[in-house]
This record gives sequence, structure tokens and C-alpha cells, in this order.
Amino acid sequence: MSSESLKQRTFNGMKWGLLDNLANSGVTFLVGLILARMLSPIEFGILGIITIFINLSIVIIDGGFATALIRKPNADNNDYNTVFYANIIVSISLIILLYFTSGSIAAFFDQPLLEQVLPVMSLILLFNACSLIQKTILVKQLDFKSQALVSLVSSTTSGILGISAAFQGWGVWSLAIQQISRQFIMMIGLWIANHWIPAFRFSAHSFHELFGFGSKILLANIINSIYKDMFLAVIGKMYTARDLGYYNRAEQFNLIFSNNFGQIVQKVSLSALSQVQHNTIRFHASLRKMTRYVGIFTFAAVFGLSAIAKPLIITLVGQKWEYSVHLLQIMSLYAAIYPLQQLNLNILNIRKRSDIILRLEILKKTLFTFVIVVGFFFRLEWMLWAAVIYYYIEYILNSWYSKKLAGYGTWSQLKDLLPFYFISIVVSVGVWTFTFLDISYLLMIPLQILSALLLYIIIYALMGTPEYYEVKTFFITKILH
Repeated sequence: MSSESLKQRTFNGMKWGLLDNLANSGVTFLVGLILARMLSPIEFGILGIITIFINLSIVIIDGGFATALIRKPNADNNDYNTVFYANIIVSISLIILLYFTSGSIAAFFDQPLLEQVLPVMSLILLFNACSLIQKTILVKQLDFKSQALVSLVSSTTSGILGISAAFQGWGVWSLAIQQISRQFIMMIGLWIANHWIPAFRFSAHSFHELFGFGSKILLANIINSIYKDMFLAVIGKMYTARDLGYYNRAEQFNLIFSNNFGQIVQKVSLSALSQVQHNTIRFHASLRKMTRYVGIFTFAAVFGLSAIAKPLIITLVGQKWEYSVHLLQIMSLYAAIYPLQQLNLNILNIRKRSDIILRLEILKKTLFTFVIVVGFFFRLEWMLWAAVIYYYIEYILNSWYSKKLAGYGTWSQLKDLLPFYFISIVVSVGVWTFTFLDISYLLMIPLQILSALLLYIIIYALMGTPEYYEVKTFFITKILH
């Protein structure tokens, strides 16, 4: 594939990947705003506890196979069939396990409703397992357009169902209905979008080959998921369901950019860079270009969201969620580097160094124990500040190996990223000061956004930043055509 062809496909992948995430989480976020006005923080806290077990189960079901399939250039039907049936078997096993343990989980968190809701929501696992191969094939083809359309339909339809249930006074069940229906509709849509049909075939050779690489990814992802969701577990156990609700609401705002950009970077970079992995010069150049783009967009978006957090949250979900503002502003400090974490980990995936990924996760999560300890003995805000320190150490560890494997390590990345980082901080602090003005929040929000955009355009134009001119040219070309 030529350099220009790869660049165009990557741009298209980024474009449709962004639309996919906006459809999948953007519409869900808007639905969440409506539900937040109708439901209480406690009900969102219960959903947060359920999310701990659903997220971990999804990681186990995947088994690292999706990453193994994407990075394997010649994956065939034997590989797809084998992974498909392995996913189904594991998902059914986990559904049964959650059914029999739901009572104990409810007693541990002192939330009786969990015993009823958790087994029902575990159906998400089966729907997800049935669609993993379909989604993996679309990712390998850099076909994010089909995924975006499926996400739009599933998110919108499930949102309508969830809101209708909330109007009927179904409480936490309305959140469950939204989540389950979204995954079910997405499963149907992915099967329609991708025409692959499983055959009754299971290859032991294929399983061992893919699992040989994927097992280390699986263990790393399990460790990461446990420690990540331990955050939720500590809040749910040591504090209150209401505190967990506040945290979840802040996290939903936080995910608008950090998680969306992170998922786009993870999917697009893994597929695009895999195609040039044997050309050292192109690999290095593509990686550096991606890193700079990720930095310039993510820093501006995440810190900008932090700057407008107070007027935005109070306007959209009401005064009762104001405590989430402060939590979101702390989160933004580590959310800004999340997509960069994904990019560095993909270098290890592409270079087939799943052994390093596993060792890194063990080391990083040993360090993460510090965050958990802070959560046990201090306030929630202190726990988040400890997480900020941890995630920056994690970035250094993740990028450390990038120098050896791609010639683009921590120091080189920082030299490229720090100007964007500090410019974003300065601009965001500037527009944050608008919150001291005595004007309507409805007027303040667009005033802050437009001021920030104007400042970025002026600063990057004066600096002659190549990425600014490339993006400007790209959009002008699209508009004119």
C-alpha cells in the first residue's frame, strides 16, 4: 500500500472512528443527561457497581483474541470461527457465574437491587460475544463507517427505550434496559453490516496460535480492568452509592473526549501502523505524526471541557450534580494522556511484545495500589489526585519501550507534546476565568468555546504548526468539494 493510500485510509478511519464514537457514546451521553435529570445519583451508583463486573467479564470474553486477529495479516476463516465459538462458550459460563454470585455481590455492597438487576444485565455479555468477530473484521478493513451507522441506530433506539422506561418510573431498570437493548441492537446491526457467517469449525491449532499471543494481552487486560474498576469498588464500598453516582456522572463527561479519542487511536493506529510495521522509516514517521495529532486535539478538548465544566454540568443535568464538577476537573489531568497511552501500547502489540505488556501491567498495577490505599484512608478527591500522579508515571513506563521498538521514546514524545500541552493549559485557564463573570451559563458556554477556538487558531497560526495547516487544508478541501 502506498504512503498516500495509507494516509487517506487512516484519515478516513479517524473521521469515521470519531463519528462512530460520537454515535456510540455521544448519543448515549445525551440520553444520560436526560436520565440524570429524572433519576438520582444513587441509581447511577448501582449501575456503576454492575459496570465493574460487566467490564471485567467482557475483557475475559475477548481473551486478547481481537488484538491477535487484527495484527495477524493473513487471518482466515479458521481463525474467525475458532475465536467466535470460544467467545460464546466463555460468555455463557460467565453469565451463569454472575447469576449464582449476584446475591453475595448485593450483600457486599449493601444494595439488594443488585441481586435482581445484575443477572439480567449479564445478557450483555452474550450479545457482545456474538458481535466481536464482526467488529474485528470491520476494524481490520478500516471500515469505521459501517460501525458508525450501527452505533447511531443502536444508541438512539436504546436511548428512547431507556427514557420511556424512566418516564414510567422504573428507576434503575430504565438504565438496565438502555444498556441491554443498545448491545442487542448493535449485535444485529454488525451482523447486517458484515457478511461473515460462522461455520461449524474449531481449529485447535488456530486457538493455540492466537491464544499464545492473546493470553498475555488477556492477563494484562484483566489486571488493568480489575485495578481500573477497583476504583469504582472502593468508592462504592468505602463511601456511598451517591458518591459513586457523582463519580460516574463526572466520568461520563470525562469520557466524551478522552475515551472516544483513546478508542479511535487504539483502533486506527493498530490497523494503520500494522500495515507499515516492516518499513522502519515509514513506521517512525507515521507514529510521530499520529502522536502530534493526538496531543494537539486531545489536550485542547479535555482541558477545554474542564474549563467549562461548571456551567456545562449545572446547565445540562442540574444543580444536584454540582459536586461532579470538581471531580471532573481533577480527572481531566490524567484523561488528557489516555489516548497517548493507547498509542504506545499499540507499538508493543504491533511488535508482538505481549510479554512486555504483561510485565508492564504487573508493575503498573503494583504502583496503582498506592491510589487504592489513598482511597481507603482519605477523601475521594485525594484518591483522584493520587490517580493523576499514577497515570503520568504510567505514561513514562508505556513510552519507555517505544524508543527501543520504534525509535520514538519518552523524551522524543515529550519534546513534541509539551508545547501543545502548555498551550492548552494556558488557553483553558483563560476561558475558565469566564466563570467569575455574572452572566447566564447559557451565554457563558458558547462564549468560552468560541474564545478558546479563536485563541488556538491565532497561536498555532503564529507558531506555524504543520498539523494546524494540514487540518485547515483538509477541511477547506472537503468544504470546497
